Order: sequence, then C-alpha cells, then structure tokens
Amino acid sequence: MSIRLASDVILRFASPWMLSLLIVVPLLAALPLFSGNRLRPATLRYADTTLTTQLALSWRGYLQHLLPIMRLVVIILAVIALARPQSGQDREIIRGEGVDIALALDISGSMAQDDFDPYTRLEAAKQVIAEFVEGREFDRIGLVVFARNAFIQSPPTLDYAVLTELLEEVKLADELGIEDGTAIGMGLAHAASMVKDSEAESKIIILLTDGFNNAGEIEPITAAKAADALGIRVYTIGAGIADLRRLTSSTFRDDVLEEIAELTGGLYFQADDTRALRAIYDEIDALEKSEIEVRLYTEYQELALWFLGPALLIFLFEMLLRQTVLRTIP
Repeated sequence: MSIRLASDVILRFASPWMLSLLIVVPLLAALPLFSGNRLRPATLRYADTTLTTQLALSWRGYLQHLLPIMRLVVIILAVIALARPQSGQDREIIRGEGVDIALALDISGSMAQDDFDPYTRLEAAKQVIAEFVEGREFDRIGLVVFARNAFIQSPPTLDYAVLTELLEEVKLADELGIEDGTAIGMGLAHAASMVKDSEAESKIIILLTDGFNNAGEIEPITAAKAADALGIRVYTIGAGIADLRRLTSSTFRDDVLEEIAELTGGLYFQADDTRALRAIYDEIDALEKSEIEVRLYTEYQELALWFLGPALLIFLFEMLLRQTVLRTIP
C-alpha cells in the first residue's frame, strides 16, 4: 500500500494488514452504550439530584469526558505505528561515463547568408545545435565560437539550460565588434583544449564552418594532428559547401575539412539546408552514445516514531490525570 505524491515522495505502510486492528476502535467507543447498567459499580441511595443536572460542568467534568477519547487516540496511533509507515524518495545510481563534447561554431560574416531558408546559416546552426544539446544526457558540452580569433563561449558543462542561453547569445563577428575571418585552426585548437584533460572515455569535437581557413596562427591540419594525439575525434560540417564550391572553386577547398575528420577518426558532412544540417547532428548523436547505466531505487525512512512518540505522551498524560485531579475512589 503506497501513495506517490507530486514531489516524487512515496508514502506507504510496510505492514498494511496491521491497520485491520483499527476495527477495535469503534467497538471500544461503542462499548459503554451497549454495556448498560452491567458496568456500573455498586451504589447507595441518595437524595434527589435533579436540580444539579442544570449546573454547568466544571473543568474536571470536561477532562473526565476527555479521558476515553485520549485512550482511543493512543490506540489509533499505536496501530498506525505497528503498520510501519514509511516515506520514500526515488533515487538513481548512474554508472559509466558520458561523452565530452566541444562544439566549434563559425561566426564569420559569411554565416549571415540566408540560404538556409527561412534562416541564415548561423540561425539554422544555433537552432539545430540547441536541439542536439537538448537530446543529450550525462554529457559535458562546451561551446567555442570563432571568426578571425576563437573564443570560449561556454566551458564544458552539464547545465544545458545555461549552455542553451549562451548559445542564444552567439552573434556574427561584426555584430560583436570583433575582426571578421575564418580561423578554423584556432577554433579547432580552442575546442581541443577544452576537452583534452577530460577523463571521459570518448572526447569529440563537432566543428561547423561555411568557409576556408584564412586567419589564425594555427593551421587546421596542425590542430587536427594535435587533437588526434590527445585522443579527440573530430566531426566536421561544411555549411553551404555546394554553393561555395561552385562560386569559389578556385580558392575553396573543402577537402581540408575531410582531412581533419579522417586524421582524427571522425566524419565529414555537408549541409546545404536546415533539414540536412539537422540530419547530420542526428547522425552524430546516434554515433556518439553515452555508455551509461541508470538504476532506479527507492530509499525509505521509518515514520513509526512520529506516531509512537505522541501516543506515549498522550498515554502518560492520561495516566497522570487519572492518578491526580481526576482520581476516583471506588
């Protein structure tokens, strides 16, 4: 017999069959009504006291009527205690480790193109990344943004609500008043530095960009080799790559993103619209599952003392009244 409260607190009786003893309470309460004169002690004849019935009861009279009620309350509390009331709260044991994830997001000026109808590339990326974060559990996730330089927007955290708020604050480089450019190597290096000291068995970087490396002190391939040496797998995503290849084929090389992924044991993806981008993050989500075992159990605490304590106090008070101010002489 248990009751689950809205706050995930469970109330139950470990021995609910003991509650059947409560049936004696109404029987004891009704006993004086059926006993009639059989329980009355021997009496002597005395003068007519009809007039005294109109007098108000004294405080002793009220207490005298209270004694049977106190005894019944003691019995009720004792029976409830015998039924072993317990309160419990759900607990969970988490075994294993999540995946440490660093998100590297390009915020250069070209991410303002609105070819991810109805969003710009940056808006689409933010929306899909927020959905990706919401779908993860037990993984520490950090965020790096990069243009001509790279910045840590959020260190690795399990507080996805805060991470989502910080992601929402991400803007284009010119809106933030920083130099424009695309420093893929710097973004990759900063992302790797966030997870390099992690004790998680799986460490990954998801790098999203729509351009080629044209800034920064670290070359993308150099940063990729460093990430590989640290045991970090890199997934690279080229946003709007098809258009860039067609329009700037003389300078744009998406094979750099492919090489970064290949060097680190990751995968390269290409997204030309929001739907494709969402499918890519869904695929990465399926590939990088946390090795977590969650065991649920309920921890119970005995509540019998909360009933036995008042029962004992009421019983002692009743006995005190019977032996003092309400004492009767046979």
